[in-house]
Amino acid sequence: MRLLLIRHGQTPSNLKHLLDTALPGPGLTPLGQEQAAALATALSTEKFDALYASTLVRTQLTAAPLAAATGLEVQVRDGIRELAAGDLELRGDDEAAAAYLATAFAWSAGDTGRRMPGAENGVEALGRFDAVVAEAAGTGAKSVAMVSHGAAIRMWVAARATNVDVAYASSHPLGNTGVIALSGSPGQGWRAHLWEGRPLGPEGTSLDDSGPAGAAFS
Repeated sequence: MRLLLIRHGQTPSNLKHLLDTALPGPGLTPLGQEQAAALATALSTEKFDALYASTLVRTQLTAAPLAAATGLEVQVRDGIRELAAGDLELRGDDEAAAAYLATAFAWSAGDTGRRMPGAENGVEALGRFDAVVAEAAGTGAKSVAMVSHGAAIRMWVAARATNVDVAYASSHPLGNTGVIALSGSPGQGWRAHLWEGRPLGPEGTSLDDSGPAGAAFS
């Protein structure tokens, strides 16, 4: 299965660098709305069999133009929502951001028992994301788009893609409406091919690496 993991468009909380992970979450800024519209145009040559979004409003608003362009129904699933910030919720300081991402990437590295302060652990976070991917794969779909969140996507890809490690994922933030393209299956594993337009080599190294772009979380 071809799997495109897409970060949502810009939100007011992104502008303030806030860890804003609770339901229902903010909507999109005017720029975020433009990004969502541009995403549908950029992916116009893709032939999706299914389109998913998280339970947070920003992903559904981002998916709406793509749904209109493809005629697909947006399937809303809680499993691909952002990693819950818990006690760090709505903080925008460097210390909180570092703790949040350190925990997320510890999960990717295998320390899944570690818990986000006041929130979920890695077993729970990976399990819920895995379940939605498995659901999509179980339908027999050949190509699926999922609009999710920056930290959740990067954490999952670093944990599940055989050619992306924590060092690469942690040093390459995913910008608003950035896309990571993978292929594979829950049973056989996943391989990432593109990270925001950068082709990935066998060990996750960029074949054309222009450097990171966008905010690092949420």
